[in-house]
Amino acid sequence: MSGHSVSQSAITNAMTIDVEDYFHVSAFEHRFDRSQWDQQECRLERNMEIILGLLDRYRIKATFFTLGWVAERYPAVIRSLVESGHELACHSYWHKRASNQHRAEFITEIIDTKKLLEDIGGMAVMGYRAPSYSIGSDNLWAHEELMHAGYRYSSSIYPISHDHYGMPSAPRFAYHPIDDSEFLEIPITTSYMFNRRLPAGGGGYFRFFPYIFSRALLRKVNIEEQQPGIFYFHPWEIDPGQPRQQDISLKTRFRHYLNLNHTEKRLNRLFADFRWGRMDQVFLSSAIG
Repeated sequence: MSGHSVSQSAITNAMTIDVEDYFHVSAFEHRFDRSQWDQQECRLERNMEIILGLLDRYRIKATFFTLGWVAERYPAVIRSLVESGHELACHSYWHKRASNQHRAEFITEIIDTKKLLEDIGGMAVMGYRAPSYSIGSDNLWAHEELMHAGYRYSSSIYPISHDHYGMPSAPRFAYHPIDDSEFLEIPITTSYMFNRRLPAGGGGYFRFFPYIFSRALLRKVNIEEQQPGIFYFHPWEIDPGQPRQQDISLKTRFRHYLNLNHTEKRLNRLFADFRWGRMDQVFLSSAIG
């Protein structure tokens, strides 16, 4: 494994995990009704144990954007990640897109889920990530509500064009979306190649393209732009043994299952090739001392 990019750039990037299981993903929302979630084979405990072990091996502290539904049912997993020195953050309760919520529903959920996570984890929850990066030009009011609810930052905007999410007009790096406020929006990382803006922050793209592609884009952000990157993945992405769904579209099948057997090996390389830390330590360190 190569570690040369670490020596080229002292910048610490933020490693993030969206804590949800395969049946929570937005692409399967019509396949698994919420009333059926408790009847599914849950793979989360196994996958989280692998992830925590992997992070420990590379001495990396990460941020876990966690569903309230998961925390309520697997409190030992939440306490384990907190005790290991990781940051606990909010990923909503039900994995319902913020863009599909009325303002009052959104407010209630972010307040209630923050309290739930804090009660279980025993630490302040400062960060929020909307399911499927569902804060965009039509619901920018969400930033104000998050600030009022006591959050310090959001990582809910992906400044690319995508059929399910994306706000290409958004800034590419951390910014203050509310005047006279320290509240931050920290977009998922993008980079440029052949004059095209490309995703560089993980997810399905990390599985679709060869690892050297992701490494080159993130290195460009660190070295040429001198900016920290934000990477994300899900526990189900390291789990090729998860139950396979048959009654789904070809596109969904391709996106969800492609190269699941390679993700863990690629994460090992990624962890070795760059410096990694928690969201709060990378982006709020000056503010929190």
